[in-house]
Amino acid sequence: WGAALGVIAVLLLLDILVIHRVPKVPSMRRAALETIGWVLVGVAFGVVVLVGYGSRAGGEWFSGWLIEYSLSVDNVFVWALILVFFAVPANYQHRVLFWGVFGALVLRAGFIFAGVALIEKFDWVLYVFGAFLIYTAAKLVVSNDEHVDPANSRFLRAVRRVVPMSDELDGQKLFTHLDGRRVATPLFAVLLLVEVTDLLF
Repeated sequence: WGAALGVIAVLLLLDILVIHRVPKVPSMRRAALETIGWVLVGVAFGVVVLVGYGSRAGGEWFSGWLIEYSLSVDNVFVWALILVFFAVPANYQHRVLFWGVFGALVLRAGFIFAGVALIEKFDWVLYVFGAFLIYTAAKLVVSNDEHVDPANSRFLRAVRRVVPMSDELDGQKLFTHLDGRRVATPLFAVLLLVEVTDLLF
């Protein structure tokens, strides 16, 4: 686990500090090459699991990886809608998505470990989780299709009460100075929405 987490940390640092250090709009070719690169990383890790731990562990890895990869397409569509709604320039989108995904990984790990600890201590919690999933599925089916304005969501209104925000971008910065005080930029609001939508999915 230590080696795996170390490799992940190195790859993420390489991505944010080297490959995407300077904000720019990626071409379709570059986006395709980066996607292929990350897919190859996943496959390489699966091969290591397969060789080191056997076919069962390798099969579990590839099954989980493919399921998660296919489910992530939903997230991408929602993130695209958020980025378009807030008119985030294309050259700043990677920074928001990078920190959004990184934060979601950390939060997911926390939820997973907390959930496992809860289930091991109180097995009836599984029924609570199941009931919550049924409730959210039912709500999704019977909900109306009225327009939702992300900028006026209750979540963002609550955040604005705690974190002062500016209405203008300052490059790809999440925070800036306005009238002598430190405030969040609209990119910070977008980042929070990316985090929340990822956790909800």
